[in-house]
Amino acid sequence: MTYFIIDDDDVSRRMLQSIVESSGLGEVIGTADNGTEGVAEILRVKPDVVLIDLLMGDQDGMESIAQLRAGGFHGKFIMISQVVDKEMVGQAYQTGIEFFIHKPINKLEIQAVLEKVNGQLKLDRSLLEIRKSLAYLEQGKAQAKPVVKERTARDAAYHMMLDMGITGESGSKDIVAIMEYLVDRREQEMPPLQELYEAIAAKYRQSDKEIAKESKAIEQRIRRTALAALTHLSCLGLTDYSNPKFEHYAPMFFDFQEVRLRMKEIDEEAPTCKGKVSIKKFLQAFYWDLSRKME
Repeated sequence: MTYFIIDDDDVSRRMLQSIVESSGLGEVIGTADNGTEGVAEILRVKPDVVLIDLLMGDQDGMESIAQLRAGGFHGKFIMISQVVDKEMVGQAYQTGIEFFIHKPINKLEIQAVLEKVNGQLKLDRSLLEIRKSLAYLEQGKAQAKPVVKERTARDAAYHMMLDMGITGESGSKDIVAIMEYLVDRREQEMPPLQELYEAIAAKYRQSDKEIAKESKAIEQRIRRTALAALTHLSCLGLTDYSNPKFEHYAPMFFDFQEVRLRMKEIDEEAPTCKGKVSIKKFLQAFYWDLSRKME
């Protein structure tokens, strides 16, 4: 992946470049200390990801992003700033950024965010290639009537996980496998969770002992992934309570008390997530929403 950094602080630019390149996350192909210069250079070199400061001397990060979008740039944006005003952070998210990271710069946080964004980019490109391949195949068919491509369970599931920020989680593959299992069998009601775990585990393991062990691992991976979704959505809700992703997924996938508790933990900068999630509710909501999106 290629990166471009816009920040009027020289130390921040050098720290970010060092984190990106020393972590093997990609290559920084340009930097700028102001928005005007940065916009022109980004439109020329077209990086995959732009790391941009919110407040700068000539123009702020949101103005720079608006100019880049108007210029046809389609890369990802990560905003990094000392600003803590929730209304301003919410406005930043409305411009289309993926994440807002507060300074001072934390190496582990930067690495984790960039890994997630890299995963989203790779998935976007894979889906684009699939669509191109399907479109090419369709060209060879008769043009008598238009052909509408059906949306697969895998396609719909990954788009939902992109919205919830969990495509890079280890349990995302288990969730996709479960959704495909339910769709293939046209299930009207959610089977017992243990039955689902064992059905998926049987694809990878042979003996009863191995299946039982893998079933427990699947449950743990899905629980961690659901907690990651809760955290991501709670962050969106804290910065912008009217965020469409928060409004859609949070009340459907989680109990109100779970969301309130996680938002409180994040607001108080609690180090770990103490909340619990209902895996059954999470998977039921996922299957219902996925079925609706596939129609």
